[in-house]
Amino acid sequence: MNIDQINVEEQIGPVGKVLKESYGNRSVLIHCLQMIQAEEGYLIGDSLSKLSKKLGVPLSEIYSVASFYKQFNFKPRGKKVVRVCLGTACYVRGSEKVLSILEEEFGIKDGETTEDLHVTLETVGCVGCCGLAPVATINDVVVGELVLKKVGKLIKSIKEE
Repeated sequence: MNIDQINVEEQIGPVGKVLKESYGNRSVLIHCLQMIQAEEGYLIGDSLSKLSKKLGVPLSEIYSVASFYKQFNFKPRGKKVVRVCLGTACYVRGSEKVLSILEEEFGIKDGETTEDLHVTLETVGCVGCCGLAPVATINDVVVGELVLKKVGKLIKSIKEE
């Protein structure tokens, strides 16, 4: 992403103008981080350094904000991001076993990505589909009622291009 093309005034909007009076260019920091990640797939150190200069916000503060939110990533992610829900309803109905099977199948643990960048495996506290427990998502598509018989089908769909 070309950080120089970010028009801070355009990104701020009317509410941001009010915030800017108190917080300066920090008011658009999260939005800029989202834009960088959307374009580059993750937050690259060089881009964050350029953003620091562009906004006049210390690089340490940018890392502090970006590392606080789970939505931001500092490493490349897989083409398919698989999230296994470990909320109470899913956990009680066997999501931990689903996670274990996926970890074994792809050779990665929670938070890791396969070397070929095909799969990233994560856990979440709750997807909000407790009635379908246990639940996983593949790139934000919900797959529910993951009884052990359906896990093989889930793995097959993850491996598909």
